[in-house]
Amino acid sequence: MADDGNCKGSGWVYTCEYGSPQNDGESYAPFQLLGLDGVKPGDSGTVTYTASADNAPPVTGTTRMVIGGPTLGSPDEELEVSGVVPGRDTPLTPKFANRTRFSADRGVALRVEAAGGLTLEPRHGNCSYDAATPTSAWCLFPAGAAPRTAYRTRAPLTYVARDEQLTGTITYSWSSTPEKPAGHPVRGTGAPLTLTATADEEFGSPSGAVRVNTTVQADYRPVTGTVRGRVGDTVEVRLGVLDLGPGRLVNDEPKGRFEVVPPEGTTVTSVPYAFEDLNRMWGCEQPKRPGGAFVCDLDSEAFSWARQDDGTTVIAFRVRVDRQVTGAHGTIRTYGAYDRTPGNDTAAIPLEASPAPPHRSGLHPVTWAAVAVGAVAAVVLATGYLRRRRRAG
Repeated sequence: MADDGNCKGSGWVYTCEYGSPQNDGESYAPFQLLGLDGVKPGDSGTVTYTASADNAPPVTGTTRMVIGGPTLGSPDEELEVSGVVPGRDTPLTPKFANRTRFSADRGVALRVEAAGGLTLEPRHGNCSYDAATPTSAWCLFPAGAAPRTAYRTRAPLTYVARDEQLTGTITYSWSSTPEKPAGHPVRGTGAPLTLTATADEEFGSPSGAVRVNTTVQADYRPVTGTVRGRVGDTVEVRLGVLDLGPGRLVNDEPKGRFEVVPPEGTTVTSVPYAFEDLNRMWGCEQPKRPGGAFVCDLDSEAFSWARQDDGTTVIAFRVRVDRQVTGAHGTIRTYGAYDRTPGNDTAAIPLEASPAPPHRSGLHPVTWAAVAVGAVAAVVLATGYLRRRRRAG
């Protein structure tokens, strides 16, 4: 018996203590039963267990444990497939290994699941599917599997990606105790799949996985604006990206980022946003050096609800106009993992600065210095004039 350290005993009797469980549906898996040397698939035994507590009478029950078939392993390494063209059949050849000393005499079953907009082709007579356009399949191989042997399907299964699909996943697992799952009413009409021996590799995973990347892109274009105001003004400019598609990003795909270098003669004072009833000042990472770029991660909390139905994702930059600089402009550049059209990834952020109004006196330290010097000079002159008048009198 294998346990988590809460059990004591020997032979055929063990006692497991777990303190005071919370009364919220909490459950325990206190131990695992392992077959002794010499057991084989089909051997069985009865387990008797008693549960007791300080505030309830003991409860006793029994269960019959049966040694199942050998454990079948799938490839350890996740396979990544790129360049999948939507609408075209793409092959998948599942593999497994029976590392044990037992044969899978009851047959072998294969379960395949397609996700992220991928669908399977229902072509094989020994497979059952969940729908006419399926995302799940269950296939039975009655011949089973010999011990210490690796196998693959002799012919591939096939799957198809939707037109707007960027990525998807295929997972599959093998079982030596084949039981058809519910919800697979559609039987394939083509030739059945069969198994054939294959080269040995690392087969230690309970399931195999395939990461699918299609040829579809999500083309990003910058959403830009003009910094327009008088010297001393702080203005708001909305900057971001427009997703031109045609691919559709889903929750588990990286959304990318955009980077902003403000125009010369300006200062970004904040990039405010609200998240979970909190107002924050910086929705984008500030540059580490003067003149650097603000980095706006589209997967961050600042953009969690910013995407619009038309594919636009923007945030407000608050920009102070410090001085007039003729022809000055900043830049905004977009980056996307699925953007394969780099020619439209950059745009300018022009500066249109007007002079400060005459009444605005606190625009620059130089202005304050000039005013202060003038005021002191005026006081000195006035004092000297009054003294001369008194002497003359």
